[in-house]
Amino acid sequence: MSDITFGICNFAMRRALRLFSNWKVIGQENIPPDGPLLIVSNHMSNLDPPLIAASMPRRVNFIAKNGIFKPGIRWFLKAYGAYPLNTVEEGNDIQALLWMRKLLRQNRAIVIFPESTRNPYIGMQKAVSGIAFLAAKTQTPILPIGLTGTERLGPLLRVMYPTGDLTVNIGKPFTLTDTKEKLDADKLTAMMNTVMGRVADLLPSEYHGVYSPTGSPSEGEPPNS
Repeated sequence: MSDITFGICNFAMRRALRLFSNWKVIGQENIPPDGPLLIVSNHMSNLDPPLIAASMPRRVNFIAKNGIFKPGIRWFLKAYGAYPLNTVEEGNDIQALLWMRKLLRQNRAIVIFPESTRNPYIGMQKAVSGIAFLAAKTQTPILPIGLTGTERLGPLLRVMYPTGDLTVNIGKPFTLTDTKEKLDADKLTAMMNTVMGRVADLLPSEYHGVYSPTGSPSEGEPPNS
């Protein structure tokens, strides 16, 4: 049932994007066709998850904050492939980490927005570091994505009517170094800064917020604001 729900939603999203928006995907050749994958992106709108899903040639799952799993929509979110993250502020929801690890062992791709909340006009904000621990310990490739244009599309209903210039800029996958040492808070923060810096590499300067680009080469040119 979940694959059917995802497929129908993805088909509808692609149709809406082609009809109503100037939808551009840069660097799609950087997406590994199979194997475990953590997809990390900046987050500005309710449109971000379905936009990324529509831009992927493979099935993806999502981590989402528990607060949006409200009665009446909870069943749909789970069927679509989302899992609730309970302790967003600390990023240490053990059940969510175990769920992600299980999917990665099944060679699945998981979309994560480490800022944990939407930041439409102030640029990227501090990310929680739980994903850095998972990525380092499992040596799962991270695929950075920079989104532009969705900051104007706040209400959930805009998913059915996405307008404007919407760009999904996909960087090259990379892997965090597993030092074999205990990863304390400072080391995890440093790792997360690297991850978010790779996302910043794919964005114009006005989207960077608290993160600076790493200067790493990426496919394609950053989208225009």
